[in-house]
Amino acid sequence: MTTNDDWRAERMGDVSDKTVVVTGANSGLGYEAAKTFATHGANVVLACRSVERGVEAGEKIREEAPETRLTVIELDLADLASVQEFAANFRDTHDELHVLCNNAGVMAIPRTETEQGFETQFGVNHLGHFALTGLLLDELRATDGESRVVTQSSGLHESGEIDFDDLQGEQSYDKWDAYGQSKLANVLFAYELQRRLRAAGVEDVASVACHPGYAATNLQQRGPEQEDSTLRLWGMQAANAALAQDAETGALPMLYAATAPDIEGGEYVGPGGFQQMRGHPEKQRSSDRSYDEATAKRLWEVSAELTGVRYGLDAA
Repeated sequence: MTTNDDWRAERMGDVSDKTVVVTGANSGLGYEAAKTFATHGANVVLACRSVERGVEAGEKIREEAPETRLTVIELDLADLASVQEFAANFRDTHDELHVLCNNAGVMAIPRTETEQGFETQFGVNHLGHFALTGLLLDELRATDGESRVVTQSSGLHESGEIDFDDLQGEQSYDKWDAYGQSKLANVLFAYELQRRLRAAGVEDVASVACHPGYAATNLQQRGPEQEDSTLRLWGMQAANAALAQDAETGALPMLYAATAPDIEGGEYVGPGGFQQMRGHPEKQRSSDRSYDEATAKRLWEVSAELTGVRYGLDAA
């Protein structure tokens, strides 16, 4: 682990020359990250499933940063057609991309399927972001200076396993196992992207993984709400109140991974406090499984086949 003297958002510095995309930017960690980027001068794209909620979030951000440049573009990661449309809209309206924050996600929900028939947690958390990153890779590579892809995982990736025999949970489904699998996929993807970029001689795009620790957001409520379980909802709310840090602090690892000058591709950032659940960001080691290059390569190939998105980057 590498400490950084209690890094805070105030140390992020001026990013007024940067264009940043944040998925899931209308609430929780995504909103806090987008707000911080905006108050530090960045041109921020709020990539949101609901344009209406994205506009509302943008209006709140402008109350703190009246001069900020904000754009809301619809993005539904559960529909690859929407991902394609977002990428096209972004290319039509922006000339560069310095930071892509793959942040949006769902957690521990009953089994449902995306528009293309993928299990929703795997489809949204991993496949949607895999496709999005690939479709924006040319913009990341063409941007002057360094650009970064920051992929949000979870400490629960440590319990995850990639079940290639049942990726979509059709034979057997456990909501927490599916979540762990999707979050492990996030880290495997981040590291494999970094390896492929370097193998291709791309030195000015860095891929980094991060996790927020235990942060209180509406992410924890969606599972109980979809199950119509008042008892579980109360339990989540009580746990959040007793144990979680706020979303503003939970967004710090993503902001650090996106902007800190000492960050290199292939690193993993999370809170450095109690059991890595809270505190200020630091560089950490992810699970042993996340460094399995054979699994990462296979996951990459499967993801490209499922999404139809090819990066043009060979394996290292």
